[in-house]
Amino acid sequence: MPPTKKSNAAPEPYYHHGLKPEDLRVTTQGEASILSPLREMGGYHFVDDGERVMLVRRMIDYQRTVESGAELASFERAGSREKLYYQPPRVHCGIVTCGGLCPGLNNVVRGIVRVLMLRYGVKQVTGFQFGYSGLGADPPRRPIILTPDVVEDVHRFGGTFLGSCRGAPPVEEMVNTLARMGIDILFVVGGDGTLRGGHAIHEEIQRRGLHISVVGVPKTIDNDLHCVEKSFGFTTSVETAAPIIQGAHEEARGAWNGVGVVKLMGRHSGFIAMHATLANHEVNFCLIPESPFSLHGKHGFLTALRERLQKKHHAVVVVAEGAGQDLMFDPNDADAFDQSGNRKLKDIGPFLVNAINKDCAEHKMPVTVKYIDPSYIIRSVPAGGVDSEMCGSFAQNAVHAAMAGKTDLFIGYHNSRFIHVPILAGVKNRKAVNVGGPDWRRVLDITGQETFMRDEDAEAVEAAEAKEKQAGGEALTKTPSGTKRVKKPTAAAGKR
Repeated sequence: MPPTKKSNAAPEPYYHHGLKPEDLRVTTQGEASILSPLREMGGYHFVDDGERVMLVRRMIDYQRTVESGAELASFERAGSREKLYYQPPRVHCGIVTCGGLCPGLNNVVRGIVRVLMLRYGVKQVTGFQFGYSGLGADPPRRPIILTPDVVEDVHRFGGTFLGSCRGAPPVEEMVNTLARMGIDILFVVGGDGTLRGGHAIHEEIQRRGLHISVVGVPKTIDNDLHCVEKSFGFTTSVETAAPIIQGAHEEARGAWNGVGVVKLMGRHSGFIAMHATLANHEVNFCLIPESPFSLHGKHGFLTALRERLQKKHHAVVVVAEGAGQDLMFDPNDADAFDQSGNRKLKDIGPFLVNAINKDCAEHKMPVTVKYIDPSYIIRSVPAGGVDSEMCGSFAQNAVHAAMAGKTDLFIGYHNSRFIHVPILAGVKNRKAVNVGGPDWRRVLDITGQETFMRDEDAEAVEAAEAKEKQAGGEALTKTPSGTKRVKKPTAAAGKR
């Protein structure tokens, strides 16, 4: 048999997260030729468009990109520009807040208004009420005039004083409103659905040949937006959840075989549940969408919970709202979506409570379950100190980008730098908890729960371990939950 010829073909270009350099190019309205009034104030470091922030963060990804022959992708750095596209006194700006509530929304609106009017000298800022519906032909309330005096104290309160909603009227109606009112810049504050709406508005603006910039400020309490290492409001939500989890722990300890179940937000990404667990070492089970689990079986959640109760007679369970959806799947609801285009979730909280009560009854184990759902509480409080600072930075950089004529982008935070992210590039991927990473490993160490809570996952690991013993060395295995490092599962019942 003739020897196999080695291929001389060039390696396949590697693009981190599938993003190419051209995906990160920022759209501008035209040449920025107007000197910024910030020059006269002193103390500003003006950023050049040539200042870039690398997409890759790890040396291994850098080397893989270079060795593949691909061009390294990078973001345009955010910040004040020395030259502007818009003449500040002639600019009319609009602001809209959309989607679910989040700590810091009022801080962002306040920050945008104050930087526009007090630093740049913009004379007119309009607030559109109740989300994109406020841009429709028949808005629920008329737009309001915003000034530094109007927004003076709004940051002291939770929610959004402009109001919000999900969904949007036809994009043609919204652009009609912008054109009729003479809006030059629209700031959209919201999550991935809101940002996609902003991109649709930008495309309609381009189709009509208008010169209106659309600049986004990313808002997601789930902290799941790509290119945003930490979104505003997230830290406040985790801090707000901490005493609630502590209360669930006291309720559980106050009863024989007491179980406290706390449901937190996290549709597709379990960052709030994970970090709330890391901030409160009383949690015994943390259930998130990224780590599938079974109810029954040798490695199932209910089996592990009974073992915990037999040893310690109390337990605290933190569950993200998007966890365990496969356990409640109903084919009749497979196409059910809300107004934002998100698939409607089944309520995992009551489902777990019923499952716990039923399982313990079948095993003749007395149990007292206390269920706490603080979802809307943790998202409607005022922003804490750390988030207030983040809100101010997002707002300031959004204004700087808009005044320089940037459009169809949102402000991101990557590699500890604020950046300009083209909307389509930013909503291409969703950030999720890495269940093979160190943060999730810390969760498992704290809770004592098994690495794998499904029999099929655990069996795949056991098979890989047996193979490793025969072959020696390190082994990885593919499980239904993804590729995992082979480790023996920890004790299910925990040590406390």
